[in-house]
Order: sequence, then C-alpha cells, then structure tokens
Amino acid sequence: MKQADIVKQRKGVRTQDGDGVRLTRVFGGNSAKDLDPFLMLDEFGSSDPEDYKGGFPPHPHRGFQTVTYMLKGKMEHTDHLGNVGLLEDGGLQWMNAGQGVIHSEMPKQTEGIMWGFQLWVNLPSDKKMSPAWYKDIPREQIPVFEENGINFKVLAGEHKGIKGALYDPESPTYLDIELSKNGAYQMELQPEQTHLIYVFVGEMIVNKTKVFAGELVQVANGDFVHLSSENGARFLVISGTPLQEPVVQYGPFVMNTEAEIHQAISDYNNGTLAQVADAK
Repeated sequence: MKQADIVKQRKGVRTQDGDGVRLTRVFGGNSAKDLDPFLMLDEFGSSDPEDYKGGFPPHPHRGFQTVTYMLKGKMEHTDHLGNVGLLEDGGLQWMNAGQGVIHSEMPKQTEGIMWGFQLWVNLPSDKKMSPAWYKDIPREQIPVFEENGINFKVLAGEHKGIKGALYDPESPTYLDIELSKNGAYQMELQPEQTHLIYVFVGEMIVNKTKVFAGELVQVANGDFVHLSSENGARFLVISGTPLQEPVVQYGPFVMNTEAEIHQAISDYNNGTLAQVADAK
C-alpha cells in the first residue's frame, strides 16, 4: 500500500454566473485540465438574496451531466422535457444533458441561506448524444452512516460497501464526509481514478498538508490518503475514471470535436436542440 501524493492544490475563484448569481468556481475551463472526467465545480452560498435571487434562467446543455447538491435552501428545476423538481435541504439532482436539454434553476425562496454545489461530469463520446434524463433525489433517499465518529453521505457511487443514492458502476463516486474534532480517516483509493477533495467547512490535514475551507486538492499515485482535523471539517470527495478523450468546450456545450460544437450551436440557434432530444 502506497500513500497518495497531493498533485494539485488550489483555491476557488469568486465569480458570477446565470442572472448575477455570486458563486465560487472551484475549477472549470482551463483549471479543469487534468481533472478528467470532471469539468467544473461551483460552490454557491449566501444569506443575501441579492446574491442568488436571479437564479439560472433557461439555458441549454449538451454532452455532459450536471449534479446539483443542495445543503440549504430551495431551488426549482424545470426543463423542456416537462420535468419539474424542487431541490431542498440535503437534496440531490442529477441531470444527463446528453444530446440536448434546455432547463432553468431558479430559487424558490426570498430570504435565508442558499448553499450548495454544482458539478459537471463529462460523458464519453458514445454517450454524448444519449437521451436526456433527470433524476430528483430528496435527502431521505441519500444513504447516511457513521463509523468511528466520521459521518458519511453517499451521494453517488459506492463507499465502504454502501451504494449511493445514484449508483452506476460507470458513474463517479460523490461523497459528503464530516470529521469531528480530532477525527482521522485513512481513505482507500483506486489508483487509476481521478480523486478530488474539496473542503467547505473548517480545515484539515491531507497527509501532511493543511487544507482550508474553499480549497481543493487532487491526490494521485497511491492507494490511500490520510485525512485528519483538529477542530472538525466537512468536505466533498469526488472520484471518477478518466475518459482519456479529446474535450472541446464552448460554454454549455462539451463535445469531442470543433465540428460537434458548431453543430450544437447551430441546433440551438435553429431551435432544434431540444427537438433533437425529444425525437430520440
């Protein structure tokens, strides 16, 4: 057994997206290079309605999946397929944009904390034009367990024999883990996968490196990583098998070639992106 190395450590960047929603872009665009199959991770969190009330009005996607995890607050999803879902505290939304979807994500509250994450996961070339689908998973359906003072939420994939709320052998593993004061955990890894750890509450030690809230680390080249925290910490663990395929991204479209991007833009401009998705 070999302890993994920290190969990347970075702090998220404050920015705006949608209709003026203030958020932290943990990674995305050029900063997502070498994080295959992951394309983007955003954290949005504010108690000021001015920071989130504009939401994300109707917009298109093609070629990847979006995963929205809500810690606190209410966000309504609607799309051209007729899906309507209300994300509430602790809920999870997994959407396969596939060949095309037009959706919106709009706050359903006028005050209070709106806090959560959105992860973009790339699709392999043979699934980029798969039918669009949407799954809304309430908090009660997310497996939660405790072991040696460590709290685990298995959002997706499998961990310690527990299958997540969304399980597919080919899909990423997505965990929400909380260490108590003076907690420690030696987490086993699959060396062939990409492994990301994002701290969003407190601070902790990854191997011998201190990682603060708002920081992401990538670990690789080993079978395990040692995690500990003096005062407690809460963090996401995101793991997936690299696709090792070309990535060409233009805003909300992620394909393998420039020609496929041009086709996606043409379909959207012609009003046929959603119709293509409906027809298959």
